[in-house]
Amino acid sequence: KDAATNPRGIPFAPFVDKVEDYVSSRAEVDGTMKSFQEMISKYQFMEVNTQRRAAGLKEKVPDIQKTLDMVQFLHSRKPGSEPLETTFEMNDTLYAKAVIPPTDEVYLWLGANVMLAYPVAEAETLLESKLATAQQSLENCEEDLDFLREQITTLEVATARLYNWEVTMKRKEKAESGGDDERGRR
Repeated sequence: KDAATNPRGIPFAPFVDKVEDYVSSRAEVDGTMKSFQEMISKYQFMEVNTQRRAAGLKEKVPDIQKTLDMVQFLHSRKPGSEPLETTFEMNDTLYAKAVIPPTDEVYLWLGANVMLAYPVAEAETLLESKLATAQQSLENCEEDLDFLREQITTLEVATARLYNWEVTMKRKEKAESGGDDERGRR
């Protein structure tokens, strides 16, 4: 199957305009209903994972921006200028004082307890790239979340249409098989 997908490969949900295009008899309803419910579950699973990824990126982007701002500030300092005395955050509740002379090298945390020294200009380029990538990923997550919600809604509507079609078919069959009984009870 070459099903249509969004730019990140998430497939479009089938839009059910006419139920007869999906089922030809009541016997097929249960299987189709299960298939729709399974697709809804898959979309909901993707939605939860995308929400988690977006939440992580929302935390990551400001950190990268803050680091980039500091590297740009260090890059703007002249080689002969006075050392800068500052307080910096070591963790959420711990700060330390430092005297920072003009420098041409910075150390960046790369993750997994790895820190590397970079020339200031190279660090700035790296952080700009990381920031752009994180912002694009966040934008993609937001797009995907909207897309997934739309697909879930489409499938919920399809499920409702299928259910309503089945109820209508049951009533028709009941009316055809025992029409006299129905009128007699009313």
